[in-house]
Amino acid sequence: MTKHDKLLLTILRGTSDANISFNELCQLLDTLGFVKRIRGDHHIFAKENVIEILNLQPTGAKAKPYQVNKFGT
Repeated sequence: MTKHDKLLLTILRGTSDANISFNELCQLLDTLGFVKRIRGDHHIFAKENVIEILNLQPTGAKAKPYQVNKFGT
């Protein structure tokens, strides 16, 4: 199991939303085929055939828990 697989399982479980590294989350989305653009501290991810756009901002080195939670649903 790769580190991206482990991170995805952690996110889908929803038990550690406050402990997800922002950089690792961005790398996971890149691996899943999302296209990223950056505007200030907003990292905006989009993918063909995915209706919702993911707009993520870091809190220090971590991802914001409510944004991780939204990603996992």
